[in-house]
Amino acid sequence: MDKLMSLSIFVAAVEEGSFAAAGRRFKLSPAMAGKHVSAIESELNARLFQRTTRRLHLTDAGKTYYDRCKQILYALDEANREAAAVQGSARGLLRVAVPVTFGALHLGEVVARYVADHPDVRVEVLLGDRYIDLLDAGVDVAIRIGRLDDPALVTRRLAPCRMVLCASPAYLERYGMPRTPEDLSKAPRLAFSEAVSDGDWTFFDAADRPHRIDGPCRIAANNTQMLLACALAGAGVAYGPTFVFGEQIRQGRLVALLPRYRTTALPIQAVYPSARAIPVKVRRFVDYLVEDFGDTPPWDRKDNVADQAA
Repeated sequence: MDKLMSLSIFVAAVEEGSFAAAGRRFKLSPAMAGKHVSAIESELNARLFQRTTRRLHLTDAGKTYYDRCKQILYALDEANREAAAVQGSARGLLRVAVPVTFGALHLGEVVARYVADHPDVRVEVLLGDRYIDLLDAGVDVAIRIGRLDDPALVTRRLAPCRMVLCASPAYLERYGMPRTPEDLSKAPRLAFSEAVSDGDWTFFDAADRPHRIDGPCRIAANNTQMLLACALAGAGVAYGPTFVFGEQIRQGRLVALLPRYRTTALPIQAVYPSARAIPVKVRRFVDYLVEDFGDTPPWDRKDNVADQAA
């Protein structure tokens, strides 16, 4: 059997949940799709699926093999697209979904430069913090923060999202400078109400022991710019991404707290609905994002907050 076709059918079976659906993607019968996967299992001498009458479930070996197959197929697709699109041009409407605060603070310059360089592209930016289905919303690419667990989506890492604990000088003058997380156990917290990633308000000491702050939540909001305004007004202690609080720390309007404790860093990623047939307009836009952000994004560079919050 065609090995590449077998790998593609295996990946489709994982994403679609059945051999029948995978077969429809490649215009094959369910039985033929199953034979392709069985051929891989025979070659590997390992079972990739636990089969039930209702659904396929990956084994541990299947999960590992699936991750590698996706990388192989994505790399091959990228090579084919790059070869075919050398002379291609970006055109049409590009719809981008992005979290409200991150988009408002950091996406404008990238979008402006992108449209200046690609006059045949129109860009529509959808600002929102709610999770949306990219296909249902007609979104070409989304920027998401945090770890994702959706095998149907393809991701490309753009930058780290480093977290920082901070408060205003007025607040610290009133309550004193905390030295340990325990010093903040009764502090009024300014909290993001829709945090979904593990590690929120958890700090690690030099021995890598976790310390979690569970004090009272004075103000909760589903927008970090609102929390920034409250922190600047001295309402309490805020914990959030440096891309929101970093500039105010650099200017001295906020003070980074517990610098000897490590916080959890989350990935900022570009997310595509599919690895296949990604339009030139999307690939080039993501290239701009990678170029502008990177491992040390603008908000974390040495003349910014990184020195103070590390």
